[in-house]
Amino acid sequence: MSVQTWLERHAQTLVGSLGRLSQQPVATLMTVTVIGIALALPLLLGVFLNNARTATAQWNQTFDMSVYMDKKATPSRTQALAKELRSRPDVAAVRVITAAEGLAQFRSASGFGNALDALEENPLPDALVVTPAPAASTPEGMAALEAAIRTEADVQSVQADTEWGKRVQAILGVLRRIVWLTGALLALGVLLVIGNTIRLDILNRRSEIEVMKLVGATDGFARRPFLYTGIWYGLGGGLVAILPVEIAVLLLAAPVARLAGAYGSQFRFLGLGVAEGGMLLAGALALGWVGSWLAATRHIRGIDPS
Repeated sequence: MSVQTWLERHAQTLVGSLGRLSQQPVATLMTVTVIGIALALPLLLGVFLNNARTATAQWNQTFDMSVYMDKKATPSRTQALAKELRSRPDVAAVRVITAAEGLAQFRSASGFGNALDALEENPLPDALVVTPAPAASTPEGMAALEAAIRTEADVQSVQADTEWGKRVQAILGVLRRIVWLTGALLALGVLLVIGNTIRLDILNRRSEIEVMKLVGATDGFARRPFLYTGIWYGLGGGLVAILPVEIAVLLLAAPVARLAGAYGSQFRFLGLGVAEGGMLLAGALALGWVGSWLAATRHIRGIDPS
Protein backbone atom coordinates (compact mmCIF):
# COMPACT_ATOMS: atom_id res chain seq x y z
CA MET A 1 0.00 0.00 0.00
CA SER A 2 1.42 3.37 -1.01
CA VAL A 3 1.64 6.30 1.33
CA GLN A 4 -0.89 8.22 -0.76
CA THR A 5 -3.43 5.39 -0.54
CA TRP A 6 -2.85 5.10 3.21
CA LEU A 7 -3.44 8.83 3.68
CA GLU A 8 -6.56 8.76 1.49
CA ARG A 9 -8.10 5.95 3.53
CA HIS A 10 -7.39 7.73 6.79
CA ALA A 11 -8.81 10.97 5.41
CA GLN A 12 -11.97 9.13 4.31
CA THR A 13 -12.33 7.58 7.76
CA LEU A 14 -11.75 10.96 9.41
CA VAL A 15 -14.47 12.65 7.37
CA GLY A 16 -16.79 9.66 7.67
CA SER A 17 -16.54 9.63 11.48
CA LEU A 18 -17.41 13.33 11.54
CA GLY A 19 -20.40 12.62 9.30
CA ARG A 20 -21.66 9.95 11.69
CA LEU A 21 -21.42 12.38 14.61
CA SER A 22 -23.35 15.02 12.66
CA GLN A 23 -26.19 12.54 12.21
CA GLN A 24 -26.68 12.54 16.00
CA PRO A 25 -26.30 16.24 16.83
CA VAL A 26 -28.00 16.20 20.23
CA ALA A 27 -26.08 13.23 21.62
CA THR A 28 -22.82 14.55 20.17
CA LEU A 29 -23.37 18.02 21.60
CA MET A 30 -24.13 16.61 25.05
CA THR A 31 -21.00 14.47 25.06
CA VAL A 32 -18.80 17.31 23.82
CA THR A 33 -20.29 19.69 26.40
CA VAL A 34 -19.60 17.28 29.27
CA ILE A 35 -16.00 16.90 28.09
CA GLY A 36 -15.64 20.68 27.71
CA ILE A 37 -16.91 21.38 31.23
CA ALA A 38 -14.54 18.77 32.67
CA LEU A 39 -11.60 20.37 30.87
CA ALA A 40 -12.67 23.95 31.64
CA LEU A 41 -12.43 23.63 35.43
CA PRO A 42 -8.68 22.89 35.72
CA LEU A 43 -8.07 25.28 32.83
CA LEU A 44 -9.81 28.10 34.68
CA LEU A 45 -7.91 27.29 37.88
CA GLY A 46 -4.68 27.36 35.87
CA VAL A 47 -5.51 30.80 34.47
CA PHE A 48 -6.17 32.12 38.00
CA LEU A 49 -2.89 30.62 39.22
CA ASN A 50 -0.87 32.13 36.36
CA ASN A 51 -2.38 35.54 37.04
CA ALA A 52 -1.62 35.17 40.75
CA ARG A 53 2.01 34.35 39.95
CA THR A 54 2.21 37.34 37.61
CA ALA A 55 0.67 39.64 40.21
CA THR A 56 3.03 38.52 42.98
CA ALA A 57 5.99 38.87 40.62
CA GLN A 58 5.04 42.53 40.19
CA TRP A 59 5.16 42.94 43.97
CA ASN A 60 8.89 42.36 44.08
CA GLN A 61 9.33 45.76 45.74
CA THR A 62 7.99 44.04 48.87
CA PHE A 63 11.25 42.08 48.86
CA ASP A 64 13.52 45.13 48.72
CA MET A 65 16.81 44.76 50.56
CA SER A 66 18.24 47.47 52.75
CA VAL A 67 22.04 47.50 52.55
CA TYR A 68 23.74 49.58 55.24
CA MET A 69 27.28 50.75 54.58
CA ASP A 70 30.01 51.04 57.15
CA LYS A 71 30.31 54.51 58.66
CA LYS A 72 33.86 54.68 57.34
CA ALA A 73 32.75 54.08 53.73
CA THR A 74 33.12 57.11 51.51
CA PRO A 75 30.27 58.36 49.26
CA SER A 76 32.30 57.33 46.22
CA ARG A 77 32.53 53.78 47.56
CA THR A 78 28.74 53.73 48.07
CA GLN A 79 28.17 54.90 44.49
CA ALA A 80 30.66 52.35 43.18
CA LEU A 81 28.86 49.53 44.98
CA ALA A 82 25.50 50.76 43.64
CA LYS A 83 26.90 50.72 40.10
CA GLU A 84 28.28 47.23 40.60
CA LEU A 85 24.97 45.91 41.88
CA ARG A 86 23.03 47.48 39.00
CA SER A 87 25.13 45.42 36.58
CA ARG A 88 23.97 42.14 38.16
CA PRO A 89 21.27 40.24 36.22
CA ASP A 90 19.39 39.45 39.44
CA VAL A 91 19.03 43.13 40.39
CA ALA A 92 16.31 45.31 38.90
CA ALA A 93 17.18 48.65 40.54
CA VAL A 94 19.38 50.21 43.20
CA ARG A 95 18.55 53.42 45.02
CA VAL A 96 21.17 55.27 47.04
CA ILE A 97 20.13 56.95 50.29
CA THR A 98 22.87 59.11 51.70
CA ALA A 99 23.30 59.55 55.42
CA ALA A 100 21.92 63.10 55.16
CA GLU A 101 18.85 61.92 53.25
CA GLY A 102 18.29 59.13 55.75
CA LEU A 103 18.44 61.53 58.65
CA ALA A 104 16.03 63.93 56.95
CA GLN A 105 13.56 61.11 56.32
CA PHE A 106 13.85 59.94 59.93
CA ARG A 107 13.38 63.50 61.17
CA SER A 108 10.20 63.88 59.09
CA ALA A 109 8.74 60.51 60.06
CA SER A 110 9.66 60.40 63.74
CA GLY A 111 8.89 63.92 64.90
CA PHE A 112 12.10 64.02 66.97
CA GLY A 113 13.44 67.06 65.18
CA ASN A 114 14.61 68.93 68.29
CA ALA A 115 16.27 65.85 69.75
CA LEU A 116 18.10 65.17 66.50
CA ASP A 117 19.37 68.74 66.41
CA ALA A 118 21.21 68.04 69.62
CA LEU A 119 23.35 65.36 67.95
CA GLU A 120 26.91 66.39 67.15
CA GLU A 121 27.11 64.16 64.09
CA ASN A 122 24.84 62.08 61.89
CA PRO A 123 24.67 58.56 63.38
CA LEU A 124 23.20 57.04 60.20
CA PRO A 125 25.34 55.43 57.49
CA ASP A 126 24.80 55.60 53.76
CA ALA A 127 22.35 52.95 52.58
CA LEU A 128 21.27 51.22 49.40
CA VAL A 129 17.79 49.97 48.60
CA VAL A 130 18.21 46.99 46.28
CA THR A 131 15.20 45.75 44.28
CA PRO A 132 15.69 42.20 42.97
CA ALA A 133 14.74 41.30 39.42
CA PRO A 134 11.43 39.41 39.06
CA ALA A 135 13.26 36.15 38.34
CA ALA A 136 15.20 36.53 41.60
CA SER A 137 12.18 37.49 43.72
CA THR A 138 12.00 34.03 45.25
CA PRO A 139 13.26 32.88 48.64
CA GLU A 140 16.17 31.09 46.97
CA GLY A 141 17.04 34.01 44.71
CA MET A 142 16.82 36.48 47.59
CA ALA A 143 19.06 34.34 49.77
CA ALA A 144 21.69 34.08 47.02
CA LEU A 145 21.62 37.82 46.37
CA GLU A 146 21.81 38.65 50.08
CA ALA A 147 24.79 36.33 50.53
CA ALA A 148 26.59 37.95 47.58
CA ILE A 149 26.01 41.48 48.93
CA ARG A 150 27.27 40.54 52.41
CA THR A 151 30.64 39.60 50.93
CA GLU A 152 31.16 43.11 49.52
CA ALA A 153 33.65 45.34 51.28
CA ASP A 154 32.34 48.19 53.47
CA VAL A 155 28.92 46.51 53.83
CA GLN A 156 27.94 46.53 57.49
CA SER A 157 24.60 44.71 57.32
CA VAL A 158 21.86 43.58 54.96
CA GLN A 159 18.21 43.41 55.95
CA ALA A 160 15.66 41.55 53.86
CA ASP A 161 12.29 40.31 55.03
CA THR A 162 11.70 37.21 52.91
CA GLU A 163 9.16 35.58 55.19
CA TRP A 164 6.25 37.13 53.31
CA GLY A 165 7.72 35.93 50.04
CA LYS A 166 8.16 32.41 51.40
CA ARG A 167 4.53 32.33 52.47
CA VAL A 168 3.35 33.51 49.06
CA GLN A 169 5.50 30.93 47.27
CA ALA A 170 4.27 28.20 49.61
CA ILE A 171 0.64 29.13 48.94
CA LEU A 172 1.24 29.18 45.18
CA GLY A 173 2.95 25.79 45.46
CA VAL A 174 -0.09 24.31 47.19
CA LEU A 175 -2.43 25.84 44.60
CA ARG A 176 -0.26 24.46 41.81
CA ARG A 177 -0.57 20.95 43.27
CA ILE A 178 -4.33 21.37 43.58
CA VAL A 179 -4.57 22.41 39.92
CA TRP A 180 -2.51 19.40 38.81
CA LEU A 181 -4.53 16.98 40.95
CA THR A 182 -7.82 18.44 39.75
CA GLY A 183 -6.64 18.28 36.15
CA ALA A 184 -5.54 14.66 36.54
CA LEU A 185 -8.85 13.58 38.09
CA LEU A 186 -10.93 15.35 35.46
CA ALA A 187 -8.71 14.01 32.67
CA LEU A 188 -9.47 10.54 34.00
CA GLY A 189 -13.16 11.46 33.93
CA VAL A 190 -12.83 12.56 30.29
CA LEU A 191 -11.22 9.23 29.43
CA LEU A 192 -14.11 7.38 31.05
CA VAL A 193 -16.74 9.51 29.28
CA ILE A 194 -15.12 9.00 25.87
CA GLY A 195 -14.50 5.32 26.54
CA ASN A 196 -18.09 4.67 27.55
CA THR A 197 -19.42 6.62 24.56
CA ILE A 198 -17.22 4.61 22.18
CA ARG A 199 -18.31 1.37 23.89
CA LEU A 200 -21.97 2.21 23.26
CA ASP A 201 -21.17 3.12 19.67
CA ILE A 202 -19.45 -0.24 19.18
CA LEU A 203 -22.46 -2.09 20.62
CA ASN A 204 -24.77 -0.25 18.23
CA ARG A 205 -22.54 -1.18 15.27
CA ARG A 206 -21.75 -4.73 16.36
CA SER A 207 -23.41 -6.30 13.32
CA GLU A 208 -21.41 -4.05 11.00
CA ILE A 209 -18.17 -5.01 12.75
CA GLU A 210 -19.01 -8.72 12.54
CA VAL A 211 -19.54 -8.42 8.78
CA MET A 212 -16.24 -6.56 8.42
CA LYS A 213 -14.42 -9.32 10.30
CA LEU A 214 -16.10 -12.03 8.19
CA VAL A 215 -14.66 -10.50 5.01
CA GLY A 216 -11.18 -10.36 6.53
CA ALA A 217 -10.97 -6.96 8.24
CA THR A 218 -8.44 -6.79 11.05
CA ASP A 219 -9.16 -5.40 14.51
CA GLY A 220 -7.06 -2.35 13.65
CA PHE A 221 -9.12 -1.64 10.53
CA ALA A 222 -12.40 -1.99 12.45
CA ARG A 223 -11.04 0.17 15.25
CA ARG A 224 -9.95 3.07 13.03
CA PRO A 225 -13.26 4.96 12.70
CA PHE A 226 -13.78 4.84 16.47
CA LEU A 227 -10.34 6.34 17.04
CA TYR A 228 -11.21 9.27 14.83
CA THR A 229 -14.55 9.61 16.59
CA GLY A 230 -12.67 9.91 19.89
CA ILE A 231 -10.39 12.53 18.36
CA TRP A 232 -13.41 14.57 17.26
CA TYR A 233 -14.87 14.30 20.77
CA GLY A 234 -11.57 15.51 22.27
CA LEU A 235 -11.23 18.39 19.82
CA GLY A 236 -14.84 19.48 20.35
CA GLY A 237 -14.45 19.29 24.12
CA GLY A 238 -11.26 21.37 23.99
CA LEU A 239 -12.97 24.08 21.95
CA VAL A 240 -15.94 24.10 24.32
CA ALA A 241 -13.58 24.37 27.32
CA ILE A 242 -11.99 27.55 25.95
CA LEU A 243 -15.33 29.36 25.75
CA PRO A 244 -16.18 29.62 29.50
CA VAL A 245 -12.58 30.51 30.32
CA GLU A 246 -12.57 33.42 27.88
CA ILE A 247 -15.97 34.56 29.15
CA ALA A 248 -14.66 34.51 32.72
CA VAL A 249 -11.61 36.53 31.69
CA LEU A 250 -13.79 39.14 29.97
CA LEU A 251 -16.03 39.44 33.02
CA LEU A 252 -13.12 39.77 35.46
CA ALA A 253 -10.76 41.96 33.41
CA ALA A 254 -12.39 45.31 34.23
CA PRO A 255 -12.96 44.71 37.99
CA VAL A 256 -9.43 43.37 38.43
CA ALA A 257 -7.99 46.37 36.57
CA ARG A 258 -9.91 48.76 38.84
CA LEU A 259 -8.73 46.91 41.94
CA ALA A 260 -5.11 46.94 40.76
CA GLY A 261 -5.37 50.62 39.88
CA ALA A 262 -6.57 51.40 43.41
CA TYR A 263 -3.24 50.01 44.68
CA GLY A 264 -1.20 51.82 42.03
CA SER A 265 -0.52 48.70 39.98
CA GLN A 266 -0.68 48.24 36.21
CA PHE A 267 -1.62 44.56 36.54
CA ARG A 268 -4.07 43.23 33.99
CA PHE A 269 -5.96 39.95 34.19
CA LEU A 270 -4.78 37.76 31.31
CA GLY A 271 -6.50 34.84 29.66
CA LEU A 272 -5.21 32.01 27.54
CA GLY A 273 -2.39 32.68 25.13
CA VAL A 274 -1.91 30.99 21.78
CA ALA A 275 0.56 28.51 23.26
CA GLU A 276 -1.75 27.59 26.15
CA GLY A 277 -4.71 27.19 23.80
CA GLY A 278 -2.66 24.97 21.50
CA MET A 279 -1.52 22.82 24.42
CA LEU A 280 -5.12 22.47 25.60
CA LEU A 281 -6.34 21.31 22.19
CA ALA A 282 -3.39 18.93 21.84
CA GLY A 283 -4.10 17.48 25.29
CA ALA A 284 -7.81 17.15 24.50
CA LEU A 285 -7.00 15.35 21.23
CA ALA A 286 -4.68 13.00 23.10
CA LEU A 287 -7.34 12.22 25.71
CA GLY A 288 -9.87 11.54 22.95
CA TRP A 289 -7.50 9.21 21.14
CA VAL A 290 -6.41 7.32 24.26
CA GLY A 291 -9.96 6.91 25.57
CA SER A 292 -11.28 5.66 22.25
CA TRP A 293 -8.27 3.38 21.69
CA LEU A 294 -8.67 1.70 25.08
CA ALA A 295 -12.42 1.15 24.60
CA ALA A 296 -12.25 0.13 20.95
CA THR A 297 -9.32 -2.24 21.42
CA ARG A 298 -11.02 -4.05 24.27
CA HIS A 299 -14.51 -4.37 22.85
CA ILE A 300 -13.68 -4.99 19.17
CA ARG A 301 -11.27 -7.74 20.17
CA GLY A 302 -14.11 -9.48 21.99
CA ILE A 303 -16.39 -9.56 18.91
CA ASP A 304 -16.32 -13.00 17.31
CA PRO A 305 -18.18 -13.15 13.97
CA SER A 306 -18.49 -16.93 14.17
